[in-house]
Amino acid sequence: MNGVWRFLRENRGLFVFLLLMSVFRSSLADWNVVPSGSMKPTIVEGDRILVNKLAYDVQLPFLHYSLKKLADPQRGDIIVFNSRAADVRLVKRVIGVPGDVVSMHNNVLTINGEPLRYDTLDSHYPLIEKSENLLGVTHVMQVNAEGSRLSSFAEIKVPEDFYLALGDNRDNSSDSRVIGFVPRGEIIGRARTVVVSLDYDHYYIPRTERFWHTLR
Repeated sequence: MNGVWRFLRENRGLFVFLLLMSVFRSSLADWNVVPSGSMKPTIVEGDRILVNKLAYDVQLPFLHYSLKKLADPQRGDIIVFNSRAADVRLVKRVIGVPGDVVSMHNNVLTINGEPLRYDTLDSHYPLIEKSENLLGVTHVMQVNAEGSRLSSFAEIKVPEDFYLALGDNRDNSSDSRVIGFVPRGEIIGRARTVVVSLDYDHYYIPRTERFWHTLR
């Protein structure tokens, strides 16, 4: 027993550091590994994204509980949330905020009666990269030339305290079209930066060009 206490005393600095690091990751900022391509081309498989957990709430350490709301997600934000419906942590883009009326036809979104503007940037069949203007917030997304069962949905209104979130890889994403609206209480934080990136297809070689890459 004396040996245990001696070990704890001699290593108390390490334990304090680990505790502070755990608190930091729990309530201030964390990184999230992206295993799928649902947010391509914005985020690719192997990206480690920085999650700002103070973007929307001050959270109680170690528990996903908001002590104070700082802001609400905005249209165009890339959010990280623990989805109960999917039973996994997801990364998607906010398309509709509470009160928005949203529909999509052949991968063209309409928000509050206004069809969004799209400009083709690149095309490598069957994928087409486009810019999408979310009523003032422009980002890059991609669609399949032939579309998919996810390419259209009827007009829906986003309820209070919920968000409509889609992947930027529009025809290959399990998002609000599959799991429903995202509850405000499930949102952990906002992602705006890739910290590091490893190429899964080439022996996990670092993609240095994506280190500290800003997400838009």
